[in-house]
Amino acid sequence: MATFAYKAKSKEGKVIKGKLDSTNQKEAVSELSQMNLIVYEVKPMNDILNRDVAIGRPLKQKEFVIFLRQFATLMEAGILLVESIELLADQSESKALKEALKEIAVDIKEGIALSEAMKRYPKLFPELLIQMVRSGEVSGQLEEVLDRMATYYEKQYRIKQKVSTALTYPMIVGSFAIIITVFLLLFIVPIFGDLFASFGSELPFITQIVLSLSEFIQQTWWIFGIMAAILALAFMQLKKREDVAYYIDKYALKIPIIGTFIQKAVLARMTQTLSSLINSSVPILQAVEVTSEVVGNRVVKEVLLDSRTSLERGESLAKPMSEHWVFPPLIIQMIRVGEQSGALDDMLKRVADIYDQEVNEASDKLQSLIEPVLIIFLAVIVGLIVLSIVVPMFSLFEAF
Repeated sequence: MATFAYKAKSKEGKVIKGKLDSTNQKEAVSELSQMNLIVYEVKPMNDILNRDVAIGRPLKQKEFVIFLRQFATLMEAGILLVESIELLADQSESKALKEALKEIAVDIKEGIALSEAMKRYPKLFPELLIQMVRSGEVSGQLEEVLDRMATYYEKQYRIKQKVSTALTYPMIVGSFAIIITVFLLLFIVPIFGDLFASFGSELPFITQIVLSLSEFIQQTWWIFGIMAAILALAFMQLKKREDVAYYIDKYALKIPIIGTFIQKAVLARMTQTLSSLINSSVPILQAVEVTSEVVGNRVVKEVLLDSRTSLERGESLAKPMSEHWVFPPLIIQMIRVGEQSGALDDMLKRVADIYDQEVNEASDKLQSLIEPVLIIFLAVIVGLIVLSIVVPMFSLFEAF
């Protein structure tokens, strides 16, 4: 696939400029013509020179959640689809979303379905949303689907915020402890080391250790910096490999205390997604496949794909889950009941609500547990360094 910049004219006479991914220039012209556009110019773009410069994601998750809720509200209020999109484009603070919505409004006026128009912007609109919008268009329940997806992404955002808050806090405190320790060893301890050396008296064992560590870090800090950079780059490259990423996800679930918290967050996302898809009349096989792509954990993804295979063989969705440690009995039993009663979407929604609540409670407990542990850890590290300085000073004062 290559990216082409195009200049075309719509039926209304509006000049449109944009970008299109296609296999070749001829195919790009054909695709534009199918959109009922009069094509003026189609040029291949240089991947480096013409690439849009963006830091991070083109649309923050919070902005996306707000947009989707506003979209659902406008549709429920009876405002026409095109007018709703144009209103959202006018008030959007995201440049990427604003431009995309303007183009989508033009596409819809020309008879292109909303789901097809959104599909052209995969960096802005997730595949799950596109699938759900398509199902809403087919069933004539687009307003209900948008409202359901707005609620879904709001829950996902809250869960992500909970996970981020719970896991970021210890990382910040831990990094703060490392920075303070290195600062003391590089700049403060050497000053007192020179002072103690001038007196020539024997130093306590703890002071000797700290001084030796300080001297070692002063001489080799650049080596540690290079090693840290190499390890970070190696980790980023290895993480791109599917087998390595799988084991990272696997052992993340087995970390004491934190692993259970991550597991609950992943299962909450899985059950919410699968429930929303089935509720919107998406075929079960397709629903399981889409859920496996958005669940965010390769261990759970693998089991879901096994469950899909199980369904294709005419067996139970819950069977592969019951054979894997990552799925607790609650989910397995609820899915079995849902399959037998024909109310799988309702059972999954109930499980999702349970895990949503458990994630909230687990997040609060995790923070209350980790906070004193990290404070004690920081106090011990800094306290040992301070103690190594204070103890010999008392000895020197006694000598005088």
